[in-house]
Amino acid sequence: MTQSPSLDILGFHLADLQQRLHIPTVSIGTAMLGVALLSATTLTAHASTLINATDYLQYELPQEIQERCDARQNCPDIEVQYLNSNHDWMNTLTNARIDEIVVNSKPTESAPVSVDHKNSVKTALDEFAASQFNDLPDDSVFVYSLMVKPSYLGHVDDYELFEIDSYVFTGGAHGMPYSEYLIFDQNTKRQIQLEQILRYGVKARFKAVAYDAYAEWVKTVAEDPSSYEKSWPFTLSDDVTLTDKGINLRYQHYAISPYAYGMPVLSIPYDKLHGIIKPQFFPISK
Repeated sequence: MTQSPSLDILGFHLADLQQRLHIPTVSIGTAMLGVALLSATTLTAHASTLINATDYLQYELPQEIQERCDARQNCPDIEVQYLNSNHDWMNTLTNARIDEIVVNSKPTESAPVSVDHKNSVKTALDEFAASQFNDLPDDSVFVYSLMVKPSYLGHVDDYELFEIDSYVFTGGAHGMPYSEYLIFDQNTKRQIQLEQILRYGVKARFKAVAYDAYAEWVKTVAEDPSSYEKSWPFTLSDDVTLTDKGINLRYQHYAISPYAYGMPVLSIPYDKLHGIIKPQFFPISK
């Protein structure tokens, strides 16, 4: 995965400019969570075109919840960031996915809910904040947390690469992180999924090379790989991204490993993907 050279802006080299730009730290009171007219901005370049930035969602707790958590000094911690690059179509696709993650952030046995007028982000956040006081006893010291933000990973040729990270804590021994990759095609202005990367009819072959990567990874974490595979068998993830060396597959917690192992990433080099992925997804240098 390659990061493009820095931009020169008004005679300043970007690295120098970034050192000169100091965004002051703002102390945000409990009445406003995630207020952001300030943007956390990083300038990167693909053919000198991409300016990557994020903006915080402006969100206020419902008054009743605000008064209640102020009295108990345990207001929910809510922070949602949206992509605000200079490519509107990337922003639209990324931020729609962020909205879906926010709306479905409260653990539930129900199927994921699509974002519409009946399930707005504000309603979801209000319900998430209220659930802290509905779910936990009055003397609980737990503070519910919800964080969602996009990050720019770089680019491979004409493909811009992002990820969305989230974290939800609703009590218990630990919170639940989540992360997924996004691949954007600058030429078609569309998001690319695994099914668009693979040649027709080769998913079984791709699964086989992915399993090989899994088997090699298991050797690094288990003394008895055979026993490990019985407890945590291989599954094929469709959460993929491109790199300058190959394709990475990410797995969420508990997918192929215990929680303590984090979110494993399996790497498949390009030399094992000939005849499996379409030619346009091999970097020009390959």
